[in-house]
Amino acid sequence: MHVSTNRSPDMDNIKRYHVAHQIPHPPITALPTFSPAFTVYLFPGASTAVRSPSAAGSSMIGGRGGVVGGWRWGLWAVDLVGLLVVAVMVEETVELKLSHHLHGVVERVNERNGPFVGLLMTYPTEEIALQVSGFFVPSSDFPLVQLAGRRFNIGKIKGVDVIYVMSGEQTLNAGITVQLLIDTFDVVGIVHYGIAGSTNDSLLIGDVSVPKYVAQTSSWKWKKFKSKKGALPELKFGDYNLPIKGENLLAEIEFTQVQLYSTGRPMQELFWLETDPKWFNLATQLQEVDLQQCLNETYCLSEKPKVAYGLRGSSADIFVDNAAYNEFLFKTLNISTVDEESAAVVMASMSNGVPSVVFRGISDTAGDGGTLSSSIFSLAATNAVRVAVEFIGLLGREGKVHDQ
Repeated sequence: MHVSTNRSPDMDNIKRYHVAHQIPHPPITALPTFSPAFTVYLFPGASTAVRSPSAAGSSMIGGRGGVVGGWRWGLWAVDLVGLLVVAVMVEETVELKLSHHLHGVVERVNERNGPFVGLLMTYPTEEIALQVSGFFVPSSDFPLVQLAGRRFNIGKIKGVDVIYVMSGEQTLNAGITVQLLIDTFDVVGIVHYGIAGSTNDSLLIGDVSVPKYVAQTSSWKWKKFKSKKGALPELKFGDYNLPIKGENLLAEIEFTQVQLYSTGRPMQELFWLETDPKWFNLATQLQEVDLQQCLNETYCLSEKPKVAYGLRGSSADIFVDNAAYNEFLFKTLNISTVDEESAAVVMASMSNGVPSVVFRGISDTAGDGGTLSSSIFSLAATNAVRVAVEFIGLLGREGKVHDQ
């Protein structure tokens, strides 16, 4: 590894810091890093200084530190044999750590391609819909990177650099995968597509919903019997007693807000998570996308599927197949679609200050009593893919990818 020994104003600042704090200042060596967020300086005697463009006066975790010339400095122990920094606090996203066996590959992917649109789906039927569409063209240099058990597929859609990945189902998988995309690759935004159940009679099988807001509806406070009404919406079990409404020892659950931590802002408690307004407005240009109506030569849906905008969606690690709960979500919270991942995708994107948009194809209606068909799932996924692909093409034509 080449280590620079060129003198810089930063080295002088470090020396001034050592003098001010009566710390011996041996010869200083600057270790090049792959992120402008910080510089690591090595000292004989197994210590380091880390330069990070933090605001003066911000807090530090561990080590010795201070502020010199508007920059925040910290000292940590380091194993000079392995060049392993024990603890470094930085405030911007960095690529994989130097010791990671894929660091060089990821660096070359980001240098030769991109910036990328991150495209995320959750389970195989949705990925197959993209693969058979023919819209995704794999990169000839680096077609995929396998990381954390997931395949990050690198290529283009309609001339736009894209990395697509199947996250796995449910909120944790979705949130983790978004963070991996943003931390590892030069990603300008997240496009999420998949299938969903409808709680709104106006949304039919095959339609594609583009929600403006989504909520995490599996965050509850399970209240005591005969508790006072709370500030947020509640589901009272006694309202669903048979043959008549009444008291129920299960009492009620009160929906709770999620805590959103995001770059440059204090923590916020929110119930509704908003998709990126600019990307949502751009997506409203896709009302004329041709959606699939027929499963095969002999069976077609009764109505031509449509793209619906501005409805509200919800996510929970619950498969909703109950007509009463379906009705409650729509009437009480004005929720039109249910799935297990969209809120996690939007929340992770918001936390990182990255735009996101959601496209969900309707595959079923909760509690309708019908038999769920894999063919219906495929049609719903195909229609969601068509809208997502056209949106990515629109990003390219509008020059939005390089503007982020």
